[in-house]
Amino acid sequence: MINIYEVYETNRMIEHENLDVRTITLGISLFDCISDDLDTLKKNIYNKITNVAENLVSTGNEIEELYGIPIVNKRISVTPISLIGGAACRTPEDFVEIARVLDDCAKTVGVNFLGGYSALVSKAMTKADSLLIESIPEALAVTDRVCSSVNVGSTKTGINMDAVRLLGEIVKKTAERTADHDSLGCAKLVIFCNAPDDNPFMAGAFHGVTEGDSVINVGVSGPGVVKAALESCRDSDFEELCETIKKTAFKITRVGQLVAREASQRLGVPFGIVDLSLAPTPAVGDSVADILKAIGLEHPGAPGTTAALALLNDQVKKGGVMASSYVGGLSGAFIPVSEDQGMIEAVMAGALTLEKLEAMTCVCSVGLDMIAIPGDTSAATLSGIIADEMALGMVNQKTTAVRLIPAVGKKVGDKVEFGGLLGHAPIMPVNTFGCDKFIGRRGRIPAPIHSFKN
Repeated sequence: MINIYEVYETNRMIEHENLDVRTITLGISLFDCISDDLDTLKKNIYNKITNVAENLVSTGNEIEELYGIPIVNKRISVTPISLIGGAACRTPEDFVEIARVLDDCAKTVGVNFLGGYSALVSKAMTKADSLLIESIPEALAVTDRVCSSVNVGSTKTGINMDAVRLLGEIVKKTAERTADHDSLGCAKLVIFCNAPDDNPFMAGAFHGVTEGDSVINVGVSGPGVVKAALESCRDSDFEELCETIKKTAFKITRVGQLVAREASQRLGVPFGIVDLSLAPTPAVGDSVADILKAIGLEHPGAPGTTAALALLNDQVKKGGVMASSYVGGLSGAFIPVSEDQGMIEAVMAGALTLEKLEAMTCVCSVGLDMIAIPGDTSAATLSGIIADEMALGMVNQKTTAVRLIPAVGKKVGDKVEFGGLLGHAPIMPVNTFGCDKFIGRRGRIPAPIHSFKN
């Protein structure tokens, strides 16, 4: 039973500490849409999504009004399109046509983003996978709300280096194709190792092949709430620090569980998971970087940063897991640069480098996220950065991801502006020593020895 004090406490977190539900994401299976005729496939996809998601936005708005809890985004994820379009699509342009239909669906039902323009190629690529990947630059340039992801590695299968090499080129082409918007297309493309089936966060969301026909997943937020709680224990020991984070994560996750259950009941769609990740926004006071400062760092990037982030991630999970019947997705702390004002300030101060961010990704929710780099960065270098991050995920048995933005025409010292939740970012320097011969090798990096478990 929720008492009056908890109601007051939740209201305070919403009004003063930026507590919100980051997203309600409706996952929709498209397997029953498959056809070998492209026009029929497009019609089936449009009808399925618009029928199932017809009331998603209005339901989210009703829950907001009922409980007074801001729900920032209403989103859709669908079955990876390389699996759905394989029978009908003969060229990359055919897949682009599907992307346009997905964008029309998103606009028709009023969601912020639709994820699932995706391929799962951790071991090898089918012809359909290759065609979809080749279509990504154009698909992201001609759509507004479609997001794309590619899973190129896993602990069980190793890293598909042919896909990694190809995606370095695709990121480069996507940047060039959307150069007139600060290479915005790259902000809608994420490359994974160990991608989860139930991730509600964009750009990496897709409806997993092990999921049912539809599912509701909720992603909570609340860095500002954690930061405010830590103000009272700046001089405390680690035990009190950890207890404070755990208790706060529990309260944040309870809000997500409440919204998820209500949305599930109203839409008649099964409840999937609550992703309890601390997801920052560009708003002042809603920053994971500020939490790290409250723990005792002058800036993220200072010595001790990786240890502090590991502590934060672990306590968030320990506190949140008791507040929901099903916790999944990514769950922990996101460290995107452009979406976190404190991270931006750390980069500008010279405290945070790409190499330090890579080290931090060993203990955070995802990986190198929303990082703007010089537009003249080579495709091979992009592939090398992707390969490094995939290796961290493969060996550490965790999800890692890369969302790089090689901003065309921009150099170190410049910045990109995306607006909204995507924020803005300074251009970070990249190691310019070559890796072309390494990236040029064919095949797959084998799975690590500890993967042989069944």
